[in-house]
Amino acid sequence: MLRLTWVQPEDLVGHELRQAGLDGRDASAVAARWRAAGGCEAPLRAGASDRPAPVRLRALAEDLLDELARLPSPSADAEPTALDRIRALCPDWPSPPAASQPSASVSPARLEAAWLGRAAGCLLGKPVEKLPLTGIRRLAGATGNWPPTSYFTARGVPRDLLAAYPWNRRSAPASLAENIDGMPEDDDLNYPLLNLLLLRRHGRSFTTADVARVWLDELPAGRTFTAERAAYRNLLTGVEPPETARRHNPFREWIGALIRADVHGWTNPGDPAAAAAQAHRDAVLTHTANGVYAAMFAAAVIATAAAGAADVHACLRAGLTVVPDGSRLAAAVRHAVRLAAAYADFDTVVDELHAVHSPAHHWVHAVPNTALIAAALTHADGDFTGSVARAVSGGWDTDSNGATAGCVAGLLAGSPAALPEHWTAPLKNRLATSVGDFDGTGFDALAHLTHREATRP
Repeated sequence: MLRLTWVQPEDLVGHELRQAGLDGRDASAVAARWRAAGGCEAPLRAGASDRPAPVRLRALAEDLLDELARLPSPSADAEPTALDRIRALCPDWPSPPAASQPSASVSPARLEAAWLGRAAGCLLGKPVEKLPLTGIRRLAGATGNWPPTSYFTARGVPRDLLAAYPWNRRSAPASLAENIDGMPEDDDLNYPLLNLLLLRRHGRSFTTADVARVWLDELPAGRTFTAERAAYRNLLTGVEPPETARRHNPFREWIGALIRADVHGWTNPGDPAAAAAQAHRDAVLTHTANGVYAAMFAAAVIATAAAGAADVHACLRAGLTVVPDGSRLAAAVRHAVRLAAAYADFDTVVDELHAVHSPAHHWVHAVPNTALIAAALTHADGDFTGSVARAVSGGWDTDSNGATAGCVAGLLAGSPAALPEHWTAPLKNRLATSVGDFDGTGFDALAHLTHREATRP
């Protein structure tokens, strides 16, 4: 039986009901009708429920998704998606670099460190993705690797513990320390590759429609997840951007747009506003509001780090300048940074973040994950191992958080030689992917391709 994840209407209603609660829509009547008809809650960890819904229930799910979309949202004015309205709510929106000043630049070596950092952080998080926080801590602790300072291993872990907390079944064969042989394919690396193709074909003036065209040409549908898969489905049925982000897409505030932001930061060094605007055009294909802000925040942080900034705290402050001040994402990041500054023990920071966010948010939602990334970078003071270890040790979307933290910390480090070899050597300067002609490409080559786009007029 084929159960296609992230698109079947009966699996979307529960997620949309949760999203309605987050943005203040009163969905109680819809929820009552759904439950009375025998509708189930959203799958907790997987993208699809175990059994297909009866025809009548699937039809009802379609109708209820449309009804939920029509409910008025009290948060709409404070959390817009259009760029001009976002800018109006950012009192400290950064000015473009002065024409009289030399343009900031980013070296191929710094970009290679960013690529390697992204890959290593992602790889660290892959085997524990979807595991609860307790499981991550116990698995790492069983091998004396807590907090993690190297890749996870199954060697020495008691069998009963492995049975209680099994590694991510798709990732573990290529991401445990004893199995790593180059960087395996992951969507957190596929999207930077796609955005390299996007810039190569359309330049930095690309449109959201150009993003869609590159996806349809180069991205296999089976390599998309959550909001990206919903938007891909919408494109195939003739829905135009930005409606692709809204139609039957309860994942529109999840983390997917954030993981696509790196290239936008890399190619706008020293110009966080331009990086954020570029990330916005990409993000609105699939996301709205806080899902878009997360991408803009990451792009601005990365653009600041790419210009050679040595202070991770200044980079994070730059990221907040492009996020509406009264948004949930801004509040969550500020809270996370305060926690990270207040507690010496990062596990305490994580426990506080989970107490605040886990009851209301799915583990892939952009708000808690962006907050965790900010907390990890703050607490580690930009140190590479500390940053990726903290980002992954906090749970939730472990591989994506590790990837973004690794990118920022790699930029701060400045060169591949500044990254610890036990993180980079297993990557073997080789990336697996199903995107374009990039399979097997080295991170040094990717850095030069990125530098070309960053310096193109």
